[in-house]
Amino acid sequence: MVSPNDEFEDDFLNHNSTLKTNVDEDLIKSRQRVSDHGEVFTPSWMVEDMLNLVQSETERIDSRFLEPACGSGNFLKNVLTRKFQTVQQKYSKSDFEKRHNALFALMCIYGIELLKDNVEECRTTLLAKFINFLSLEKDDKFIKAADKVLQANIIQGDALTLTTTEGKPIEFPEWGYLGNGKFQRRDFRYDSLTQRSGINGTLFEMLEEHELFIPTKNYPQMTVAEITK
Repeated sequence: MVSPNDEFEDDFLNHNSTLKTNVDEDLIKSRQRVSDHGEVFTPSWMVEDMLNLVQSETERIDSRFLEPACGSGNFLKNVLTRKFQTVQQKYSKSDFEKRHNALFALMCIYGIELLKDNVEECRTTLLAKFINFLSLEKDDKFIKAADKVLQANIIQGDALTLTTTEGKPIEFPEWGYLGNGKFQRRDFRYDSLTQRSGINGTLFEMLEEHELFIPTKNYPQMTVAEITK
């Protein structure tokens, strides 16, 4: 016997063999992935409309965005584009500051995704945007640093259980740009950060106010070259 939910899913998927928006945008990868994981991507026009609701935050270099089901990066890549526009406006006359602030903008992008291929695609997409924005040549140390950042910031795991696919607690780095080419990093458990819901403030903000928010690891100040190690 076919349930109403099964009929709805079939109608939804059969409407077009590869569901697309009016700009020919793929929203699913396969029927099986929709059935197994409920995977349907958000169309770009809807992403833009949603980001416009918090436009001022999307345009701040140091505002932090976490997408708990980031897929292949539809939201995160658009946020990064907006951040890069601010970097260009503020630092176009200084290649040194433009490069370092572009890396800091990337450092403020976070994602959790259950499926490995989506994680890899998301990282690749964000790295490509970074490379294109700065017109970087192959083997540039900024590319290697950006890749390190994305390995730490875009995590394969389950945002509901707050764990990685290995069953370990998800951890995220809090990056900071100190100026003069120096960065700082502190790592925090995600389950601790989510407990900020009852405390005024935003992700990573004023963590010292409560003993719960003790970093799992502190790093010394580091340059771009040192991030790559």
